[in-house]
Amino acid sequence: MNKYRSHNCSELRKNDVGSNVLLSGWINKKRDHGNLLFIDLRDNYGITQCIIDKENTYFKELEKLQLETVIKIDGKVVNRTKETINKDISTGEVEVVIDKFIILGECKELPMPVFSDQEYSEEIRLKYRFLDLRRKKIHENIILRSKVISFIRSEMNKFGFLEFQTPILTSSSPEGARDFLVPSRLNPGKFYALPQAPQQFKQLIMVSGFDKYFQIAPCFRDEDARADRSPGEFYQLDLEMSFVQQEEVFYVVEKLLVNTFKKFSNKELMFNEFPKITYSDALLKYGTDKPDLRNPLIINDITEIFSRDDVSFEIFKKLVKAGSKVRCIVTKNTKDKPRSFFDNIDKWAKDQGASGLAYFTIEKDKEISAKGPVGKFFSKESLEEIMKKTQAKVGDSIFLACSKQKELERITSLARDKIAKDLNLINEKIFAFCWVIDYPMFEKNEQTNKIEFSHNPFSMPQGETDKINFEKPLDILAYQYDIVCNGIELSSGAIRNHIPELMYKLFSIAGYDKKQVDEKFSGMINALSYGAPPHGGIAPGIDRIVMLLANEKNIREVTMFPMNQNAEDLMMNAPSKVSENQLKELSLSLKLKK
Repeated sequence: MNKYRSHNCSELRKNDVGSNVLLSGWINKKRDHGNLLFIDLRDNYGITQCIIDKENTYFKELEKLQLETVIKIDGKVVNRTKETINKDISTGEVEVVIDKFIILGECKELPMPVFSDQEYSEEIRLKYRFLDLRRKKIHENIILRSKVISFIRSEMNKFGFLEFQTPILTSSSPEGARDFLVPSRLNPGKFYALPQAPQQFKQLIMVSGFDKYFQIAPCFRDEDARADRSPGEFYQLDLEMSFVQQEEVFYVVEKLLVNTFKKFSNKELMFNEFPKITYSDALLKYGTDKPDLRNPLIINDITEIFSRDDVSFEIFKKLVKAGSKVRCIVTKNTKDKPRSFFDNIDKWAKDQGASGLAYFTIEKDKEISAKGPVGKFFSKESLEEIMKKTQAKVGDSIFLACSKQKELERITSLARDKIAKDLNLINEKIFAFCWVIDYPMFEKNEQTNKIEFSHNPFSMPQGETDKINFEKPLDILAYQYDIVCNGIELSSGAIRNHIPELMYKLFSIAGYDKKQVDEKFSGMINALSYGAPPHGGIAPGIDRIVMLLANEKNIREVTMFPMNQNAEDLMMNAPSKVSENQLKELSLSLKLKK
């Protein structure tokens, strides 16, 4: 028998009554009733209540022990009295009478109580992450993460995918974020880069003749932290398939996500077959390419209304003439909302850097009219036209914003979320997945006025190659797609460009000459010249999937050892200084900014 335990702390039941058992674990809680000392013993699996009588020679020693001390208990299983049964734990019908115990691991005074649900600063939690991970909720999150990854692996095997590992030390490439660089000792002055994603390698796997690849891949990007993104490193389900169009990729991903979310969550799926929304429609209807479809509010473009003679809202009319657009959000049956509801939203918009949100409510006495600060500027006929375009009804309210397109999309997207929350329109008990498709191949950088790739530079443009109008690069659409759930982007993917000549042409539009492409992507561009199959893939973020399943708002709650906002590991004191000898070995010297 194991010298530390005969059972774990979740196993004992009524049929174990009378048995002598060994249990090992952490002291989760102590309750001293004078003659009796109650100890909740915790391990990875659960909690067992243990008791010791004052007459026992070990009583005083146990009484003095610090919480989170690791002990081994030798005792006997007995029934709890009816009134003390705890239905919240699996062992709640029994308890263990302690005969003797030994200390396995002493515990100093705790910087944070493990047994408490009290919130602590991020600095304390990350510095003592090993204690933070003992807390029930986050402990369960990490176990959930492990189970989800195991399930995903099993499902991918069922789909016929093979798991391969790709290099961690590779070359730098322009994939949208800063690289983490690793100096080479054997090649002074040269650097490896940690992969932002296994993008080139998974394409090379397809060129190598393998048909379906996947990997739970670590990715490294020197990015700023945010709630849904860890600085430094993250994990993704990286997959690639040969001889496919995007519909085949969609089928695999939808099947996988539906199966995963049904297995690990009690929430409903809004769609078993995910809707497909074009990029342009997403920006128009939702103001973002990461739409939350749980939100029923839709954004409408009503710019043309402001060219009518019977609309006298001169501020908007002047802005429209200067190139601005007008978009609106309709809220159903809100005519009886107090004035403060509308004014608060207008004030909120100003706090977001916008000029505010104009609004009116549609009413009808004898004829259609508009009530509100800007209602007087609209004729009956213009209101009827707005109602026709937006599907608005009498009793509905309309919020209006006017600005240049980029700013307009930003503020209407935020307003859509804000209004929905204020009206309690979001159903938190569902997952709403969708695909965003038909991304533009290129976009114009407003600061530099240069043409840049809008997404993955290795994507295949849509249409027959010989009919693509390269003279109008901003009109070229790509086989690029995102998978989104509840307003969170889980992944980007694409059908890849496997034609070298076409790749050179597209990179030239973005300002890369042939020499630069050959230098940056020598391995891949060379491989594509030796018979490359059409292929495509995607890489859903593991961390974000688990974050959604665990119902957490911050990705650090589902990551075992995350960094802080400044990309520092407070527990391991990384990044850290290195010695002069280490720098010399790498032919490096430091020249720090003062």
